Amino acid sequence: MKIRTIKLREAHKNGENGGNSFCSILWDQQGDRIVTASSSDPSIWVHDAQFPSVNPKSIKHHRDGVTALALSPNFTCLASGSIDHSVKLYKFPGGEFETNITRFTLPIRALAFNKSGTMLAAAGDDEGIKLINTIDGSIARVLKGHKGSITGLAFDPKSEYFASVDSTGTVIHWELQPGTILNTLKGIAPATFSDQSAMNMLSWSPDGDLLAVPGLKNDVVMYDRDTAEKLFSLRGDHVQPICFLSWSPNGRYMATSGSDRQIIIWDVDKKQDIDRQKFSDRISCMAWKPHGNALAVIDSKGKYGVWESPVPSSMKSPTEDIPNVRSNGLLLFDEEEEEEASASGSLSDLGDDSLGESELSSRKRLRKNSTLDNSWGEDINDELDLHPNVESHKKASKSKKDSIDHEKHEIKNRMTYSAPKMQESFQPGATPVQPGKRRFLCYNMLGSVTSMDHDGYSHIEIDFHDTSSGPRVPAMTDYFGFTMASLNENGSVFANPCKGEKNMSTLMYRPFSSWASNSEWSMRLEEEEVRAVALGTTWVAAATSLNFLRIFSDSGLQRYILSLDGPVVTLVGLKDELAVVTHSSPALPSDGQMLEFRVLNVRSATESLRGRLPLTPGSYLRWFGFSEEGQLGSFDSKGVLRVYTNQYGGSWFPVFSSSKLKKPDENYWVVGLNATKLFCVVCKSPYSFPQATPKPILTLLDLSFPLAASDLGAENLENDFILNNMHLHQIQKRIEENAAAGRDTASIDDEAFTIEAALDRCILRLIASCCNGDKLVRATELVKLLSMEKSVKGAIKLVTALKLPNLAERFSTILEERMLNEAMGSTVLHGNFKFDAPVQADDVFERPSLPESSTEKAVLPLPPQRSSTPSFPKEEKAEQPPNAGNGIVGSTRALRVEKTVEAKDVKGATNPVKKQPEEIPVSFNRPSNPFAKKSNRQEHSSLFDSIKKMKTDTTGKR
Repeated sequence: MKIRTIKLREAHKNGENGGNSFCSILWDQQGDRIVTASSSDPSIWVHDAQFPSVNPKSIKHHRDGVTALALSPNFTCLASGSIDHSVKLYKFPGGEFETNITRFTLPIRALAFNKSGTMLAAAGDDEGIKLINTIDGSIARVLKGHKGSITGLAFDPKSEYFASVDSTGTVIHWELQPGTILNTLKGIAPATFSDQSAMNMLSWSPDGDLLAVPGLKNDVVMYDRDTAEKLFSLRGDHVQPICFLSWSPNGRYMATSGSDRQIIIWDVDKKQDIDRQKFSDRISCMAWKPHGNALAVIDSKGKYGVWESPVPSSMKSPTEDIPNVRSNGLLLFDEEEEEEASASGSLSDLGDDSLGESELSSRKRLRKNSTLDNSWGEDINDELDLHPNVESHKKASKSKKDSIDHEKHEIKNRMTYSAPKMQESFQPGATPVQPGKRRFLCYNMLGSVTSMDHDGYSHIEIDFHDTSSGPRVPAMTDYFGFTMASLNENGSVFANPCKGEKNMSTLMYRPFSSWASNSEWSMRLEEEEVRAVALGTTWVAAATSLNFLRIFSDSGLQRYILSLDGPVVTLVGLKDELAVVTHSSPALPSDGQMLEFRVLNVRSATESLRGRLPLTPGSYLRWFGFSEEGQLGSFDSKGVLRVYTNQYGGSWFPVFSSSKLKKPDENYWVVGLNATKLFCVVCKSPYSFPQATPKPILTLLDLSFPLAASDLGAENLENDFILNNMHLHQIQKRIEENAAAGRDTASIDDEAFTIEAALDRCILRLIASCCNGDKLVRATELVKLLSMEKSVKGAIKLVTALKLPNLAERFSTILEERMLNEAMGSTVLHGNFKFDAPVQADDVFERPSLPESSTEKAVLPLPPQRSSTPSFPKEEKAEQPPNAGNGIVGSTRALRVEKTVEAKDVKGATNPVKKQPEEIPVSFNRPSNPFAKKSNRQEHSSLFDSIKKMKTDTTGKR
């Protein structure tokens, strides 16, 4: 049997001195959330199962550790028991506190709801078990009979029986309606006594026919529901006592965890184990996912995780064919019937004629929280006519039972459908809350903001990566509970969610330097929660729960309030630009997020960009921001990084995919990017974010397009080719914008020329690969993309050295056509040279005679001889004709500003073109060609003389 390893993430701090704690875990109805608690932590945490990197929601109302959790069958009410002796109820999933439903004199150890959710059983170190009416909070009955601490409670799914177990290993089988003991099974379970991190428990099968109890032989013993007789046991490879067990939703499988720190999955019908998983610590609690094939686990150290596919895919799913059990206990009824209901609600008041029909006067509150529709109660009353006496062996007729079960199943299917979940807002560079640990409120290319929670306040520190350039910022004591921050060179902004009696959210800005002594400011938002923040050169922005985008000046002046088109996902800022990501529509049924982005210029109050934000199907947005060059970038949960470019009317290019690295055990937490590198922190799975202490180490990964496997095996060269093309297009766009605004473009011209030179080098290497791979048509296409004459000549020398004379002839013809076009003053756009249909010189003037070898012939070349790819140094070592070395050194690859280009030679002297009525000067304003030789003398030669010399040189070498 294959042993897999599942890594757990921390949810709660360890017990005293690093000891063990008893921890609890639950799923919600749809499997979207996981609820955890620990006996060493007073907080309950609600985790997002789909987006584990999202900050979990904290529910903190207990004064001491939480020892027990229970979720009502309709998943609208959460109950918690604590060492502080109290039992509390909350709305779920919101987590709003409802009431202290009861108190004990000693710590609570176990909680359980009945099938209808109208009754909660609570017990602990006290002697009795309280059966509490959840509708009005009254105590229906106290069951007494145990001599030790009660650690496990379970209602029979048919609401006839009730079972409990204590720390001495004694199980009591109760009849629920009269509250009497049917059977007392002493010492059948392991005795736990003072070990509160491993408590005895028991569980009814989903159909209610079996009661499972941990046995004394490291096994699980099954008892009959009516007689409490031992039927069979599950015994396998557990070498220490079983401390927790959980039935699958359909009752076909069972998961057991033992003190031997392993989980075993059992096929109950076959009485054999089918899979197992070992852990580093004892598993305290487990819960099967309501839909699908997954098991949530939490260990005694407070670390939780999800075991995907614990049941082999070849076997029936654990959630397939879930039994529909008819309940004979209290049910939820329609609100219209409340006036006719009994006001007592006590189990002791239920007569033979009223079982299952009694209502309570205060039923309205719980009914509003129920997910059942109005027809549910009517269906129950009309079709589930309960018998006056509870008799476990009396069954409804098969036809009627099947009809009722089928209709209830259909109603449940309609009830449990919910729309796919929309991604919640997040702050780029922030990490989730981790109890007792420092976390990042912000981490970017400039520095980081960290927070450490203490009792009643937090300690916030700001650090810069370059300590020599960044200012020294003193630490801050935070009493607001900030959960998000943004950082730039000028200051930092903080925000917190709604809290306090007035439900207020706080936004605070702290500049790093100011001429005034009190330049810090804050804003309070009542009944409105800040969801994301961003900073620019002179502005602060915050997006809120009311879909407002609030923009402030850095002095605190409220400048703009914009209404967003949908709920905000995140905000980022750079200089004057503010990028906003929002939901454009609900999520797709496949859990695909529908997002859109906007880029606003705060200084000019304009919108520069707007469009849809693409994501990998089934993923969500994990990071969003600007590159060092000002390009927008996004990173999704599937590991795909995209950058925005103006090409094709504005498109997102995938420049990195983690799947190409083939390292499934690594997750990449993005910090930023530049033109060629991705800056990230590599996290080992299952962690998707780093720890704040020690300081994480940045890893630089090369940007790499997810290219298809090339028939040349030159994916790296093709990647460089596409990347340089993309960067060149962006630079050309900047040149056009600066020229249109009348700004100097000299420095940008130098940058463009550098990229053009790098692009030519890449193309030359691709040409060499094509020649070696016998892809001559592709090589011809590539030579047309070279931007400089020197590069084309280098390509001709290359194919000549590879003994491809016909290809060299084609390359020479291409060079002639380009030089003729330049001589006529034509402007050529980058990547759009029309060499397949060039402008012929004969259309303008008579073409001078050329050597016969220069005439293009339709000759099919012979297969070339293979040779290794030559390297191309910057300085060409081959001899050149004296008037060809300093000819036209480069073509204008990109159209900077639309204007006629004059033809000059490199040194600036104009030369007449033979047989042409007038001179056509061409001027080149870019830097000198790094591939060309330097010359100390001024050379004057005509254009066609240069062409003839080049052709003569090529012919001679052949």
